[in-house]
Amino acid sequence: MIPKLHYISQGNSPKEHLENIQKACSAGAELVQLHINAISEKKYLKLALEAREITSHFQTRLILSNHYKIAKEVKADGVHLENTDFCATTALEHLFTWQIVGGTANNLKDCKALISKKVDYITLSPFRDTKNQDNLPTALGLNGFSLIVEALKTETPIIGAGEITTEDVTAILETGVSGIAVSDEISSNFDTIKKFNQLLSASSTEEQRHTF
Repeated sequence: MIPKLHYISQGNSPKEHLENIQKACSAGAELVQLHINAISEKKYLKLALEAREITSHFQTRLILSNHYKIAKEVKADGVHLENTDFCATTALEHLFTWQIVGGTANNLKDCKALISKKVDYITLSPFRDTKNQDNLPTALGLNGFSLIVEALKTETPIIGAGEITTEDVTAILETGVSGIAVSDEISSNFDTIKKFNQLLSASSTEEQRHTF
């Protein structure tokens, strides 16, 4: 089972990333993704080991961004491939069978490519335009999410991402997306994890009600 809420770590330094991961775990996050760029592999390994220690203590799942070899070495719960330079098939072959592989998709074509490589989940983004960043894919919005989910008709969990706030959750779940990945909203207030979890599990309670 892929948790419905993914916290994508943020911070201005490796130390801040770890502090934020600790806060997220304390606040009840089920899954955190260590997301830090522009550091050497040696430093990333050290950081991943420390993150693994924190998440193990809280029994929170840890996903590493892109570094699938380090994910295997530190026995993280899996890896998230953020762009097409990383082949999901190669990662899956390299990892332990119990480790999960996710990938980022910005459109229907990306989703189909990831499904054909048998990833465990897909992060579909961006939901809305990201502040202060140019050259990014067009925001998909609720309509884009709905159309893609409908066209895919897949069992693979689709996780929405991209400047999502607690106000968006109910409408996003109605598109058929199964969960969300959040960075800014949680990093600015870790208490929102509880709110996100309530909104996300309320949807599964409703689903159960429909089933019976």
